[in-house]
Amino acid sequence: MELRSAEQEVWFLTGSQGLYGEDALRQVAEQSQQVAKELDGAGSIPVRVVWKPILTDAEAIRRICLEANASDACIGVIAWMHTFSPAKMWIRGLRVLDVPMLHLHTQANVSLPWSELDMDFMNLNQAAHGDREFGYIQTRLRMARKTVVGHVSDPTALSRIASWMRAARGVAEIRSLKLARFGDNMRDVAVTEGDKVDAQARLGVSVNTYGVNDLVEVVDSVSDAEVDRLVAEYDDSYAIVPELRKDGERRESLRYAVRIEAGLRQFLTSGGFRAFTTNFEDLGGLRQLPGAAVQRLMADGYGFGGEGDWKTSVLLRTTKAMAEGLPGGTSFMEDYTYHFGPGEPKILGAHMLEVCPSIAAGRPSCEIHPLGIGDREDPVRLVFDAEPGPGVVVGLADMGDRFRMVANEIDVVPPDEPLPNLPVARAVWKPRPDLATSAEAWITAGAPHHTVLSSAVGVEELSDFADMVATELLVVDSATTSRQFAKELHWNQAYFRLAQGL
Repeated sequence: MELRSAEQEVWFLTGSQGLYGEDALRQVAEQSQQVAKELDGAGSIPVRVVWKPILTDAEAIRRICLEANASDACIGVIAWMHTFSPAKMWIRGLRVLDVPMLHLHTQANVSLPWSELDMDFMNLNQAAHGDREFGYIQTRLRMARKTVVGHVSDPTALSRIASWMRAARGVAEIRSLKLARFGDNMRDVAVTEGDKVDAQARLGVSVNTYGVNDLVEVVDSVSDAEVDRLVAEYDDSYAIVPELRKDGERRESLRYAVRIEAGLRQFLTSGGFRAFTTNFEDLGGLRQLPGAAVQRLMADGYGFGGEGDWKTSVLLRTTKAMAEGLPGGTSFMEDYTYHFGPGEPKILGAHMLEVCPSIAAGRPSCEIHPLGIGDREDPVRLVFDAEPGPGVVVGLADMGDRFRMVANEIDVVPPDEPLPNLPVARAVWKPRPDLATSAEAWITAGAPHHTVLSSAVGVEELSDFADMVATELLVVDSATTSRQFAKELHWNQAYFRLAQGL
């Protein structure tokens, strides 16, 4: 069973009309309440479902849509036309609705009562064509929405509804997200650049830069008592190498790494930031490049991007919000190097230091090793292999006139051999459909080298999210071919240009 957020809810809206009389409307209300109750009680549903009174006129529809927009708790609405709700009544409401919508095409009963079927039953249970009327007006208004067909007792329908809810959590997160950049991005790098004003206008995220020494002041002010507390937490949580243990010759390096973590937490918490970036070219008065500190913050749900990559940090935090309560992990990642053979080709993903332990297979080791860049003391980091299993890597790039997401379905696998000399956390995966096709598609799409790897959420959640925020998503999966992918790129180019209008 998923963990459920106590602060978020989805409103259940039911359409009808006054034509059928009060007795029929009472039955509609009773049955729609029961459907909402079944949804809310399903263990796979990650967000509380709140039933709202039956909607039978345009003004009531407009008001409930405005109330959904204004509610801090409501992250989306589910709409069902229990009977026949003439769709012109919905135009004003749908035009102002600013939270994600799911159109649930269902009915109260699973089976028809064949021998007892009469016109009273037919008049009451008209969703089969009432929802088609509603679907028409949504399409006519060019509304982004997800349509799910099936009874609420159907596990497949519930799974699709749950995926939509997790995507809606991502939308709620990105619309309120604040990100702190400590310094700028890595010099002369193109893909980590991006239009921060456009990101706020399109997605809602606020991205701002702070001097690294603003952080250093907070790090230096952390009390020894807080450092002692956190060091003890490290000792309990990880396999500490001898030189970092109590009385080890490099224990002070661990204490300073812990001090960075405490300072980062304080800075982010006090500013309301849920995502951040660092850059090894801009460390100010920091004595180490943050390694273990960043890893542990990611494990607690923060977004992060290396080398000032704020777009990947935004994507990581948003994906973590979608993944909340699900098994598996979600991490900052980078395609680092290839194994072309023998055997099946694979990708070795890693970064200098910053891979999230939420994807770890087993207990991470807390280690210290030299780092050939950054011109600072040797940094402390957590080292581990990623847990094998299916997953997805996804990147976010600024294409100039729009943002583009590219996702590749993968299978994380154990390394072919142990990696005793690689002093960083890492993941090895087989991309679908194969390394050559996936890499060609990724590069042709202009997708970034920094990504988010998740074994918790998949393409369905990412697709729902992309639709909700009107952002392009390209998917590389088992069915991808280079030729078809190139066509999709051309089609998308035309579509997104036209969709923006003149």
